[in-house]
Amino acid sequence: MARRILVGVVKSDRMDKTRRVEIERSVRHPKYTKIVRRKTICHVHDENNESKSGDKVEIEESRPLSKLKRWNLVRIIGKNDEAGLPEPHVEAQASQ
Repeated sequence: MARRILVGVVKSDRMDKTRRVEIERSVRHPKYTKIVRRKTICHVHDENNESKSGDKVEIEESRPLSKLKRWNLVRIIGKNDEAGLPEPHVEAQASQ
């Protein structure tokens, strides 16, 4: 049987070798037919602690590794660019 592969964003990297990945999806409400955003949380095994919070990652389904972990990290698709942003420029008022 083929293993599922999903793409999500790392929301927490506080645990050792474990990442909390959020996968967002859109579903249509059955009664009101409005598109509603839903999210799925997966606990992912990251052996080398490579990924950080905010990274976009690809994960693969695996056998149960612990009480919550059922996924393995395959690769990091995109790094979090928050650290690379320039600081906002604030002009200092000239003293008179």
